[in-house]
Amino acid sequence: MGDVLIVGGTSGIGLELARHFVRRGRAVVLTGRRADGAAEAAAGLDGPIPARGIGLDLAEPGTLAAALADVGEVDRLALVAVERDQNTVADYDHERANRLTTLKLVGYTEVVRVLAPRLSADASVLLFGGAARERPYPGSTTVSIVNAGIVGMVATLAAELAPTRVNAIHPGAVADTPFWANGGALLDAIAQRTLTGRVPAMADVVDAAAFLLDNPAVNAVNLTVDGGWRA
Repeated sequence: MGDVLIVGGTSGIGLELARHFVRRGRAVVLTGRRADGAAEAAAGLDGPIPARGIGLDLAEPGTLAAALADVGEVDRLALVAVERDQNTVADYDHERANRLTTLKLVGYTEVVRVLAPRLSADASVLLFGGAARERPYPGSTTVSIVNAGIVGMVATLAAELAPTRVNAIHPGAVADTPFWANGGALLDAIAQRTLTGRVPAMADVVDAAAFLLDNPAVNAVNLTVDGGWRA
């Protein structure tokens, strides 16, 4: 059985997903932009097989092959990494937009290209998008665009990599992530717009991500995890 590779696994949902697999006895490799930060995050995970951390920057796609050179067979690949970008058309910062677009669309695809020969016979790939692809908010110009691009990426990668499964998960607000630590009243307002009456937690997203990664009958799916948002 190959490794579980979590790209963007040093904090938030990525770290919780790494913890999920470590606790189940899987060999986990997680990545972060800084090698020392990735190693520290990996060392903090408690499981029967020690996790390993490596450094890579998805916004520098030309460096990814070398960064991933010592990763062996991969059984589960989750591309979680993202950077926040507040960008509007009226006040457009093309350098920030270019970095996020490169990171999430080119970087994700380059990781898959590099690792394709090392994917196990039972491998699956999970891409992280976001609910902003369908529900823009002020400042989400680039975020909405790249998350919509994940939908197209799922379709083409599922076709090109078959029978390897490729799916995507699109969380909305996630209450206990670092980004929403001071969400307070805004999270309460979001909860009132959901059918469940609650904002999803990281555990909910991790459970859904593990399902998409492990269920052998689920392929080319874009799963929204937002509690049943209603405008």
